[in-house]
Amino acid sequence: MPKMYGSMLCPDCVEAKEYFEKINYKYEFVNITESMANLKEFLHIRDTRKEFNEVKSLGYVGIPAILTDNNKIILGDDVLKIK
Repeated sequence: MPKMYGSMLCPDCVEAKEYFEKINYKYEFVNITESMANLKEFLHIRDTRKEFNEVKSLGYVGIPAILTDNNKIILGDDVLKIK
C-alpha cells in the first residue's frame, strides 16, 4: 500500500488527504509530527533519495510525499495528479 508522509499541520498535506478521500485513493498516512519514529522514517527516505534534492535545496521539508508500491516518490503538487 502506498504511504503518504505528511503532517496535519501542513495545509498542503490536509488538501492532499481531502483529495485522496474524494477519489477513494487507498494509502497509509504517516504523520511525521505524531512520533519520533515517524519523523525518523521520513527523514531517512528524504535524506537518501535524490528526488528530494530540489525541495531540500529550496529549504522545504518535502511533504506531502508519496512512496508508491513500486518505490517511486511523488512530491508536492504532483500528489494531486494521482487518479
